[in-house]
Amino acid sequence: MPTRRPLADEIRPEKIEDMAGQTHLLAPGAVLRRLIDAGADVNMIFYGPSGTGKTTVANIIARRTQKTLRCLNATTASLSDIKEIISDAGTLLAPGGILLYLDEIQYFNKKQQQSLLEFMEDGRITLIASTTENPYFYIYGALLSRGTVFEFKPVSPEETEKAVLRALETQREIYKNQDNLILRWESDLPGLIAQSGGGDVRKAINIVELLTRAAVI
Repeated sequence: MPTRRPLADEIRPEKIEDMAGQTHLLAPGAVLRRLIDAGADVNMIFYGPSGTGKTTVANIIARRTQKTLRCLNATTASLSDIKEIISDAGTLLAPGGILLYLDEIQYFNKKQQQSLLEFMEDGRITLIASTTENPYFYIYGALLSRGTVFEFKPVSPEETEKAVLRALETQREIYKNQDNLILRWESDLPGLIAQSGGGDVRKAINIVELLTRAAVI
C-alpha cells in the first residue's frame, strides 16, 4: 500500500460541526465559536490534554481568517525559526498574514516567550499557543495578557466514538479501493476503542489504524 499520512491527520475535521467534544467552547453561542464564526483576529492560548482538538481548531481558525498557518513545536523550535516565519509576513507566501501555532509553548523560556511580543504587537503574527500545562504557571505574564486562554477538556467516550466510527469507515473505504478488502467489525468495537482512548481522540484513532493494519497483514 502507498505511504499515507497518519489516519488522525487524514480525517482531521475541517469544520467546527465535525469536531468531537469541546461543546463548552464550540457550541453555537459559546465565546470561542463566536470568535471563529466572526473571523476574529485575536491571540489565543489553548490549554488542555493531548488529542482534544487544539491543533484542529487552530487549522479551522486559519482558514476562517484567511491567514497562512505556520506550525512550530517549542520543544525543538528556536528564535531563528520564528524570524524565518516572520520574514514571510506581507509577501506572496502569506498575503493574508500569518497565524503561528506554537505547540507546547511551556518549553520556551521567558526570553523566548518575550521575543514573540514584538511580532504580536505590530501585527505581523497572530499567535495561537497550546500547552498541556497550566498556562498561569508556565507562560510569561505579558504574553498571557495579550491573549485569551481557552481550556480544552478530555473528550467523552460518546463523542470519541463518533470520531472512531469515522476512522473505521475511512479505513474500510481505503482498503476496499486499494486492496479489494472488506473490513468488518463487531458492533461494540467502536465503543471499546473510544473508552481505550481515555479522552484523547488522536489516541483512539491511532488504535483504529493499528488494529486495521494488524487485521490485513
